[in-house]
Amino acid sequence: MRNWPLRLRVFLIFVGLTGGILAAIGAALWVLHDRLMGAEALTEAAVTDAVVTDALALAGLIAGMATLGLCAMVWYLFDINMARPIETLAGGLLTGAPPDEDEGRYLADLAPAARAAAQARIAAQQELQAAVASHAEDMTHEKSMLENILSDIGAGAILTDSDGRVMFYNAAASQLLPGLGLDRPVSRFLRGDSLAAAQARIRAGAGASDISVTGTEGQRLTGRIRPLSEEFGGTILILRPARRELVPPRLAIQALRSHSAALTALLDQLSDPVAPRMIAALRAAGAGLKQAMRDLDAGLDPGAPRQRRVAAEELARGLNLPLGRVEPVTLAADGWQIGGLLVMLAQRLAGTRRSVTATITREQDGSPDEAMVTLVWQGAPLPMDMLDDWLKIAPDPDMPDLTGADILDAHATGMWSDADPDDGTRARLVLPLRISAVARAARASVTYDFALSGHGAADLRPLSTLNCVVFDTETTGLSLSDRIVQIAGLRIAGGKLTGERFETLVNPGRAIPPSSTRIHGVTDAMVRDAPDMATALRQFHGFAEDAVLIAHNAPFDMGLLRAAEPESGLHFPNRVMDTVLLSAMIWGQGAVHSLDALCERLEIELPPDLRHTAMGDAAATAEAYLRMLPALKAKGITRFEDVLTQAQKYRRLLSDANLAAAHGN
Repeated sequence: MRNWPLRLRVFLIFVGLTGGILAAIGAALWVLHDRLMGAEALTEAAVTDAVVTDALALAGLIAGMATLGLCAMVWYLFDINMARPIETLAGGLLTGAPPDEDEGRYLADLAPAARAAAQARIAAQQELQAAVASHAEDMTHEKSMLENILSDIGAGAILTDSDGRVMFYNAAASQLLPGLGLDRPVSRFLRGDSLAAAQARIRAGAGASDISVTGTEGQRLTGRIRPLSEEFGGTILILRPARRELVPPRLAIQALRSHSAALTALLDQLSDPVAPRMIAALRAAGAGLKQAMRDLDAGLDPGAPRQRRVAAEELARGLNLPLGRVEPVTLAADGWQIGGLLVMLAQRLAGTRRSVTATITREQDGSPDEAMVTLVWQGAPLPMDMLDDWLKIAPDPDMPDLTGADILDAHATGMWSDADPDDGTRARLVLPLRISAVARAARASVTYDFALSGHGAADLRPLSTLNCVVFDTETTGLSLSDRIVQIAGLRIAGGKLTGERFETLVNPGRAIPPSSTRIHGVTDAMVRDAPDMATALRQFHGFAEDAVLIAHNAPFDMGLLRAAEPESGLHFPNRVMDTVLLSAMIWGQGAVHSLDALCERLEIELPPDLRHTAMGDAAATAEAYLRMLPALKAKGITRFEDVLTQAQKYRRLLSDANLAAAHGN
């Protein structure tokens, strides 16, 4: 029957339905006849008034129930063999995911046609992508060169649209302004009115303006702002750490002069033998001179810059060098200063015909809290006098007073050259740096989406242009009274992942049940030194501010965030989208909408070791959301308001996190 034509099968279903109804009516008439024939012994009046009425009622009941059962059976057959498969095939056509072989097995040629159309769409997309990649090869090369240049400059570069929202920033900018993200107002990361005043000068016709601002963490920054062309609108902002102007320590200098004069006078009066009082006076003058020199040195020393954190991967990517092993550690270092120093040294080594490879590894034999940054080359070690001369050079020409040696002093470390212990034919430069106890995720060298300037106001944007954060949590259990042990998020802007990531373990303040650890792999030892709930959510709140939050089974994750509001003091008023509901809008409620089923349906590779980790599940959810966008658009669901409207139809499948927020749940 599987190979019969669809029209024949539909015809036979209705033939069967018609035959069943006729049989039901015949059975009812037979019962009626039987009852009437069995009543011959009764009087004519009794037959008319009682037997006929009873027989007709019974016959009608039999006919009605039989017809109702037949119609219900036919409806069920249509629903399970036609309606649901058609809905699933339609979802596959909309998303480009070929349906399984068993989908629509009773729909004759429709299922193979849907699979062929989906496969043809995939092939067409692959051909188009290949053609675009071939055509854009030169452009990609130039773009890569530009990214390398912009990522390596010491200054922070930020481009904003006409509304002051970030369209581009480089790694230095993300170091100077922690939390900086695409499609967010740059003013959110600066204190005071300095930026507004500079922008006012630009609007008044100034071609550029110097600017001095303070970051949200209190860091002083200086730079320059200028407008982009009228075609693009917006501005470009270049920022650097403000130089500390040295103020001569007048009192220390005066004390030094006084003690020097006294010591000189005493020395002039020396005779043989020296009186004990003279010796005591000499000692006092010498001690005073020594202390004055210390005071003078302290007054003239600009001090170490405030230490920041930089992910080893981020630092390594910014060097634009061949990379060896780079371990996933966070360095307690200023990535802008250390990166500039390493780039300068690599250039000097290249000038002496030494081709270097960079590695960042944990110290094996020394302190477990230390990492080794090395530049390795084939050949002999570098003479120390040559290294000392290079360290006297300022890596940033715009800050000639900050030499390589000053940078090492500010980080309380040193640098030396020796033979590579793993390979005697190679040598290396070694820079030990302390590992930070607080992790920091790596950021892209440059992050941008120039199309953001044409998207319009956030509330009027299509789904494909919204600023979103896809996130996931791992917990101590499955109830809203449980605690978060891990949270991760990825930013989407302009319909694509920006490379901005957030990930942290969380100390839940209670033991993690072994049953939960077996699922997500997070142990009590792993979270012992992790941030507490309030600290972790404060960091995530800054990352997700102003974004639409997306999660798989969002009511659970949002419920955990909102349950922690009394503890963290933070409210998450974000709009919310749930990929479970989005999946139901495409494939219908009859399909399975688990994350595993969604990944299988959309052909998303989710490595087993990343499943049930916050970052792994967030990445899978983000990819699923992006792949569902074209299908949602084809169904007329193009804006966030459309999602809200459609969500009302699926309340029995899953509650809406936006409604829960509106009712204070």
